[in-house]
Amino acid sequence: MNGAESLVKTMLASGVDTCFANPGTSEMHFVAALDTHPDMRCILCLFEGGTSGAADGYYRMTGKPAATMLHLAPGFGNAFSNLHNARKAGSGVVNVMGEHATWHLKYNSPLRGDTEGVSRAVSHWTRTSASAADVARDGAAAIHAARSNGGQIATLILPADTAWGAAGDAAETAAAPPALHRPDAARLDAAAAAIRQPGTAFLVNGPALYGAGRVLATQIAKAAGCRLIAPLFAPRMERGAGSLPIEQMVYVIEANQEMLTGLHHIVCCGAEPPVNFFAYPGKTSTPEPPDCLITELCDPGMDVLFCLEDLAERLDARGIEITPVEPDLPPMPTGPMTAASAGAVIARLMPENTILVNESVTSGAPIYAATVGAAKHDWLPTMGGAIGQCLPAATGAAVACPDRKVLALSGDGSAMYTLQSLWTMAREDLDVTVVIFANRGYQILRGELANLGVEHVGRNASAMFDVDNPTLDWVALAKGHGVDGARATTPEGFAAALRDGLDRPGPYLVEVVLAA
Repeated sequence: MNGAESLVKTMLASGVDTCFANPGTSEMHFVAALDTHPDMRCILCLFEGGTSGAADGYYRMTGKPAATMLHLAPGFGNAFSNLHNARKAGSGVVNVMGEHATWHLKYNSPLRGDTEGVSRAVSHWTRTSASAADVARDGAAAIHAARSNGGQIATLILPADTAWGAAGDAAETAAAPPALHRPDAARLDAAAAAIRQPGTAFLVNGPALYGAGRVLATQIAKAAGCRLIAPLFAPRMERGAGSLPIEQMVYVIEANQEMLTGLHHIVCCGAEPPVNFFAYPGKTSTPEPPDCLITELCDPGMDVLFCLEDLAERLDARGIEITPVEPDLPPMPTGPMTAASAGAVIARLMPENTILVNESVTSGAPIYAATVGAAKHDWLPTMGGAIGQCLPAATGAAVACPDRKVLALSGDGSAMYTLQSLWTMAREDLDVTVVIFANRGYQILRGELANLGVEHVGRNASAMFDVDNPTLDWVALAKGHGVDGARATTPEGFAAALRDGLDRPGPYLVEVVLAA
């Protein structure tokens, strides 16, 4: 058994059975090892950012790390943006990055790079296997690290000679992750006291936004008489009719400031304290009132469910009756094709239990508002703000949950970063309906320029913002990747195309041309 074979056996023995791959020459022995283990599902992504984004979406829906196969330092660099998003989401990912044979590294070959440096810039854990005999143990340690602290980015660097060298007969099984850290009694006492005070908000994230944790968080807020708030970016959040009501922060600074006006205290559970997405001249970096106190009960990598259970006991909140969100569908729209009318169509047609992956950026707010009372669904946003996450994450979510419809919403500019994911959807016959909002530009940047006080957009700025001349043809792009599609220019046309996509199995794309 060589080192690569020992790694694959270690992965399977440890419950890692899915690998999103974009291999290169230095990974050929790993490819051969995967080929002899058909119980490992290998999914080819045509760009490394597709592998990392898919692993993120997979983890968010399963709580289970997938592996990625990445080529050397430049290949890992291509995966970096969506690894950043995965890190912000608290997703566990096991990266296997190839490397030149150890004795070849002294030569300045074309693909030589700082593999450990590029990994450490985004990974929580990095290790280079020193010999084939170390690979199984190192692989088990990588899986252990990826499962720790609620989910981490772990990268094992595999020099080619450690992959092909003799490794003995033994694979390893990753140790169980350590117990999540819990706050001490004094911090729990302080949080329980604060949450009962007037003018307090309970800011929650992570497992507090779906499943049993969402129920506990809602009961705690009702028992304490405080507001329950989710941050703008939550890795996974239950929404729609039958879910439990919650306020959510938004992108615009002034809207968040208004939302938090009057608060004297914010208790954070699994959530970071509020912060504005960017800095602007003359504006503060955080949206809460200046005299608002922040109590950080537990950070996202701690035992959020334990904290909720403890607070529920302290407040005698268990069993409190809570009222779910009622169905509330907007009327089927007519008139011009806008983001608001698109949101209304989506709300009316989206099936129960949809996984909605959202990177629609400027179109997102009206879609979010329209779907509050739609069929119950999970909402997965681009966590770290690095665009190009939607299509890969939808791929991973569809692999993770083949029995659920995935609806991927993306702006046209964002989708161009990782449109290769359409090919993977087609090859794997994934049940994803993709909606591309074609506003022919990076419209979010126009708003950001205005936030800086720039009132006039000239030729050069327009040239950097507009995605036009030539106009992208998303139906043709989809067809070229093996995905059928349709173009919609009216709400009625969008409804017909979306219904077609949702009713058929496998991938489908709808290009929504928004009115100017």
